Order: sequence, then structure tokens, then C-alpha cells
Amino acid sequence: MVEIYNGGYSLVKRSGVGQAILHQCGILGKMNIQATGDYQSGEKIVHINTIFPDSVSEAKRAKKRGQKVVYYAHSTQEDFKNSFIGSNALSLLFRVWIKHCYNKGDVIITPTEYSKKLLLAYGIKKPVYVLSNGVDTDYFTPNLLARKALRDKLNFREDEKVIISVGHYIERKGIIEFIETAKRLPQVKFLWYGYTAKRLVKRKVKKAMKSAPENVYFMGFTDQSGLREAYQGADAFLFLSKEETEGIVVLEALACKTPVIVSDIPVYDGWLTDKDSVFKVKDVNQAVSGIKNLFKNDTSDLTAKGRLIAEEHNYEMLGKQLLHIYELEGLTEKQS
Repeated sequence: MVEIYNGGYSLVKRSGVGQAILHQCGILGKMNIQATGDYQSGEKIVHINTIFPDSVSEAKRAKKRGQKVVYYAHSTQEDFKNSFIGSNALSLLFRVWIKHCYNKGDVIITPTEYSKKLLLAYGIKKPVYVLSNGVDTDYFTPNLLARKALRDKLNFREDEKVIISVGHYIERKGIIEFIETAKRLPQVKFLWYGYTAKRLVKRKVKKAMKSAPENVYFMGFTDQSGLREAYQGADAFLFLSKEETEGIVVLEALACKTPVIVSDIPVYDGWLTDKDSVFKVKDVNQAVSGIKNLFKNDTSDLTAKGRLIAEEHNYEMLGKQLLHIYELEGLTEKQS
């Protein structure tokens, strides 16, 4: 058994960190390893995913119990900036704090080579391994009937184009650019899935949302079933985020064979290739041009390659990699 510490889960369950915690349960399940939420006698390993004070305390308790601590580094100073009110002013303190948290681990796992590079630049000395947050490719799959179903549900015409994005109402996620792109393509429906409490939303984001054109729809928080329906039924997934440690939603869209347009940012280097598995854009002008070109051309090769990338990040593949990390660090005996 492996303990996946669940302190603070209620605060992150609607975020990427919350999804990553659920994914870890699925990954361990593929390896026939039971995941528990609280310490039980005999558990040798604990996964910690959050950076709240109680998480640091749990790491200390775990070491006293003789457990090995695997600390998942989901957050960086870079992706904390341009998020909620006050985040930029607090970003340096945030960096100091997360370094303190992650150093409580015996092993640190982060989802991409890019985020590993950032962590090492902070001066973290513990072993840092790269392991994707992954995607459930058995759940997120293509569905040829979803396009019509989504339009029927939303009372859209069957011939109308639909573009979606997923994330909090934060500047870093590219919501302002998403709205600006919609203004340039009034004939296309733009749907934003996700929600953030108004008290945490920056003024410039509120202003952009208030001025959004009629072809932009803010769908609010949606469960996994609703998101799958949206990916499967959309004509494209537009993710203009300016900073990520990976982007679980990108993997979900790729798994559903949805054409994906992402910002051309370093986190995607080495695993997402422009005009091969995704389209990469640098600004709103390129986003508009990319959407127009996507609608004109056959994207079957693009989405097929995107699905293959998602399959490389599925639970079974990641389970094998996680066990290998355990073995390398002496957290478990080698499998025969």
C-alpha cells in the first residue's frame, strides 16, 4: 500500500493538482498497489501533492514513522505569477516556501523536463525525477456522436464551429487572449469551462469577461463527464496558457482526438511538435490564423499523433515508470 496524503484535497480538488492526485490512484491501481488516504500500519511510502503547512507536518511525521516521502512538485514560482490577486507580489516568498516544502521529500517528482529545470534552478538538492501527471486514455476517448450531442445540448446549429478551453479565471491561463480571439471570429462559438471565486479574480480579467462578445460562453465548473463531452464534441481545444508545469487538460484533449492549439511556451518543447501533433501560436493573431487554417484543412493526421502522445502518458505506462523510480531510490524492492 501507498499513502497518498489527502490533507488540503478539498481546496485543490477542482484544480490540476486535485486531478493529479486522482491520477496517482489510477496509476497505482494499474500496478495492483492499493492507495490509501491516511496512514495505515505497514505503509512504506507516502505521496504528498499539496504545499499547505499541514503537508509539511505530514512529511515530518512520515519520516518519524520510517516512511519515505515522495513529494510531487506541481507548482513553481513561474506558474504562481499572474494567477490570483496579489500573486505577483508574493511570488518570491512563494518560491522560498515551495522550496522548503519540496525539500521535505526524499524524492521529488515533477511532470516535465521544463519544470525540473526550474526546480533545479531554485537550488533544490534532493533527487528530482520527471513523471507526467498522465491521462486516463480508457476514459478520455474519441466519440463520433459527441459533436451533434454537444450542439443539441447547447442549442447550437449542427454546422456551427465550437472551440473550448479549460481553466480558472486567471490571467496566466490566457483567458484574456481567449476572449480577444473570440472577438476576431464572431461566427465561432467559444466555450470556457472552469470557475474561480470572484473575490480572487484580477480586475483586468473581470473587465475582459464583462466585455466578452456574445459568442463567448462561460460554462462554469464542469465534472469529468462534462469535460469529456466538451472535448469530444468541440472542433478545437484552444489553450493559450502562458505558463504550465505540464497541462493535464492538454493531454485530455489529445486523448479525445480534439485538434489542439497551444501557446508556444517552453513546457511543450520535446513532446509536442508544431504542425505535427498540435498547432503552436505566439499571440492572438497567430491563434486566429491557426483556427482558420485548422477549419480549412484535414486534421486527421494531427489528431492521430495527438492520441499516440496521450497513450504514451497513460496510467499503465506511468505506473511502470513510477515503480522504476521507487526501485532506483530504494523505496521498494526490484520487481523480478
